[in-house]
Amino acid sequence: MTSSSSTTDPNPSRPPKFPPHNAPRVWFLTSGNSPIGIALARLLLAHGDYVTAGVLPAEFEKHEDRAAKFRSFLEEVGQQETWRARLRVVALDARIIGQCQSAIAEAVESFGKVDVLFVCTSEAVVGTIEELSQSPRTLTLVRDQFETNFFGPVNVIKAILPAFRAKKQGHIILLTAITGHLGTPGLGVYCASQWAIEGYCDSLAYEIAPFNIKMTIVQPNMEINVLTNKITSAPPLAHYAPDTNPAPLSREILSGLLDKLEGTAEPTMGDQLSSPDIRALYPPLTGPMKAALVAETVHALTAIGGHDNPPARHIVGFEGVASVKEKLKTVSEELEDFVEVSTAVDIAREGERDSGSGGRESE
Repeated sequence: MTSSSSTTDPNPSRPPKFPPHNAPRVWFLTSGNSPIGIALARLLLAHGDYVTAGVLPAEFEKHEDRAAKFRSFLEEVGQQETWRARLRVVALDARIIGQCQSAIAEAVESFGKVDVLFVCTSEAVVGTIEELSQSPRTLTLVRDQFETNFFGPVNVIKAILPAFRAKKQGHIILLTAITGHLGTPGLGVYCASQWAIEGYCDSLAYEIAPFNIKMTIVQPNMEINVLTNKITSAPPLAHYAPDTNPAPLSREILSGLLDKLEGTAEPTMGDQLSSPDIRALYPPLTGPMKAALVAETVHALTAIGGHDNPPARHIVGFEGVASVKEKLKTVSEELEDFVEVSTAVDIAREGERDSGSGGRESE
């Protein structure tokens, strides 16, 4: 994880590049009130596409800043006559399959179809594996992490498949992070949920290909999802304190980022991640910071969404590409280092070699 300077770039936007298409597309965004959901919806509406934006009611009611940003976006939509008719907002708790089915049905009823499903529901639980195993409450955090990051996306995807199969066309885009490739100390459960949903979608891609349904996993830097959504922190254990454990734990890195984002002489938000109690918060990002943080990813989404031949995976940004390349290089080197050990256990081939040589000797 890096504290990228892009979070302070006041002018991050670039003109979007949409793939060729004959008619406006219909998008379904699972988290329409997230920074990336708002930024993407704004570009899609300006382009002439239709958007159904899912909003988690509980989040909308409890988090005033997030709700205010979405209301501001809705006011912006209301001032654009051509935008108003092309946006629908639906209540969506992706953890509940019935709500997913109802939301998809409402989108189809409103616009006649859905062409692109963008699954961007996410939250991060901070804590080492041992810290998240200390009490029934911390174990509940683990289950909650998977309910949001795994079962939620699974529910929405299952809900959209009948509509995509019926028209023999559709594109599912799943937003994860490079944590789908890289284990990260202090975010083990978050990474596990990312690997789980990616494995699910990799398998699903083969199953739905005969129906002309495409699957793309988009992997930006970790900050994109972590800093633009809810962060929940488990109480720390002394064994993993920075002065006794040299591992670069995400708790300390995120605490430093939160203090920097708070921008006060004596910041306190980062300290919340080291509280002896479970704490949940949203990083204090300003509007320009949010825009800069998600700009590269939104640009990639507009270029990929609805493409006739989209990538199975797309890594966003130079840092992400470099990190994944380094991980793949390490895997390849370790494979070569132990290739003799790997092939030595191939009993079937060893038997074939023995029988072959035996036959030659008998001749």
